[in-house]
Amino acid sequence: MKTTHNRKNVLSGVDRFLFLALLILISSQFNSVYGQLKLVPIGRNQSGEGKFKSNTSARIQALTLPFFDDFSTTATSHPDSAFWMPGSGVYINNTLATTQPSVNMATFDGLDKNGVPYNYVNQLSQGHTDTLTSQPINLANLNPADSVYLSFYWLAKGLGELPDDGDTLRLEFLSQDQQWVSMWATTGPLFDSLFTRQFIPVINPVFFHGNFQFRFRAYGRLSGAYDTWHLDYLYLNKGRSVSDRFIKDIAVRTALTPFLKKYTAMPIKQYWANPALATTDSVGTDIINLFNNFNFTTFNFTVKDEISGKQFTNYNATSAVFIGGEKTQSKRMAVSSIPVDRSIKALKLKYKLNLITTDDQNPTIPSVNLRRNDTISARTNLSDYYAYDDGSAEYGVQINQRLGRVAVRFVLSQPDTLSGVRMSIVPFNQDITGQSFTIQVLSNKNGKPDQVLAQRAVSAQYASARDSLIQYAFATPVALKDTFYVGWIQVDEQPLSLGFDRNSMLGKSNIFYNLGTQWVQETSLKGSVIIRPYMGGSVGETVTGTEPVTNTSAYFFPNPNKGIIGWNEDWIRKIEIYSVQGILVKAITAEKQSKSASVDELPDGIYIFKASDGKRSFVQKMLIVK
Repeated sequence: MKTTHNRKNVLSGVDRFLFLALLILISSQFNSVYGQLKLVPIGRNQSGEGKFKSNTSARIQALTLPFFDDFSTTATSHPDSAFWMPGSGVYINNTLATTQPSVNMATFDGLDKNGVPYNYVNQLSQGHTDTLTSQPINLANLNPADSVYLSFYWLAKGLGELPDDGDTLRLEFLSQDQQWVSMWATTGPLFDSLFTRQFIPVINPVFFHGNFQFRFRAYGRLSGAYDTWHLDYLYLNKGRSVSDRFIKDIAVRTALTPFLKKYTAMPIKQYWANPALATTDSVGTDIINLFNNFNFTTFNFTVKDEISGKQFTNYNATSAVFIGGEKTQSKRMAVSSIPVDRSIKALKLKYKLNLITTDDQNPTIPSVNLRRNDTISARTNLSDYYAYDDGSAEYGVQINQRLGRVAVRFVLSQPDTLSGVRMSIVPFNQDITGQSFTIQVLSNKNGKPDQVLAQRAVSAQYASARDSLIQYAFATPVALKDTFYVGWIQVDEQPLSLGFDRNSMLGKSNIFYNLGTQWVQETSLKGSVIIRPYMGGSVGETVTGTEPVTNTSAYFFPNPNKGIIGWNEDWIRKIEIYSVQGILVKAITAEKQSKSASVDELPDGIYIFKASDGKRSFVQKMLIVK
């Protein structure tokens, strides 16, 4: 830290030759650079909910000094109401930065308390976004001579978006006449990988009253997570000075590394095939000493199943860990694989590191037990699904080319069946609820995706809660032998954005894209796509929605076609026909009494047929030969 004092459905009716011909034509028409994968900021789309409302009602009794919060004891993604006013919009997390002074931080990301953009209509709108306001604090019996200071750590960007020029993070104090007074501000773009510590004195007599409050306000884009600030380790007390930099506190901070070697979660059937091969040798985190002298600690490390309560590991350190003053140290703990017990159908492993420190003895901050930030834990699900991600999306990933494809590789330990896919779908710029895309399952050849084993046309949905998933089930399980790929085809012009985890690198070498006839391994993205294939039955994971199965009889026929198309479904209201260049060449309004239409005017060739009822849609490729 720096210190400163100032600042399966198989392809219907189209044989492989036709499908290959289609892809060749597509490939020849598109610019490959335009269609490559890219990362975009995320937002949530839950219209009509959660708009920020300022809540200025005071507690019955104001807080007394010292005021301290490092967010390490916060149990949810919202700030602790014991210290903070509700409705702030800030996001409590431990994933959007890597150099925080202790576990968890408060992130100002342009989304309200429910993860909804403040303005989802005007993409360029600017204004105040997240506001973190303290509960009232009693300073009535103090005066400037009591040397009251507020200190905090702050960071711009982290693993989010860098604020733009003109964006601000501002600190304000509430005066006795209920006026907010600006005391400090920083502007973007100002990037540093380390948190900066700031000291702000409380000097003006107008602030020494019984309902003093302070607040941090972010100003920037209102339409999503475009400007990101992070705040941590806030401490307000009397008898301080600008040189009051050292606090007797050893803390954990970065998330524990994965329990598995190649995944963050995997099906228990696949794990039982070879637990030793699947389990990592050790897990680790960073420990930081915020004091100016060497300090030492011992630790306890446990691994426990939260479903059965069975403990698999309980390890106590036999020697002390010495940490230099104001230094960080990487600490790793050996782990063992879980003994095979095929009667167990799911495990929810919680592994936890508990530092044994003396932070509660002769504390630097009176009445505050700084052992509060000495424990960190993580979870690994061994149930029915594979995952590379840690469950949190810092960005969205998309391929912005119509008919471009993306696939993520997974490797089986033994043959299995695939039931469906769970995906993190995140909005970018506009609501694409109901927009069609196609999920695909592909085989493996020479380390790349090969033949389509199954596919299903579905419509995009957004989960009801931040970092939740949408489940898409296949009508028939897909039999798999070994390595397979799951992914999607971008059907519409507006790109589909999937959640992208920038903390987990386990999936970074397993992402592929296809702009025509050739699969290319993506090498520039550092992170993991949040897409989770689930095998067999569904156990052990909560999902927020299930996409209904589309009736596959809805495909157009015959194919190849000689000028008259037919269909079976009553719900089809609109048919759009596109050339392989993505140009709309014909639009048909489907009449209830008729389930056919002429396309005789179209030249021979391959076309993309898109059917819709306004809410759901599917896409089919057809060859017209007359």
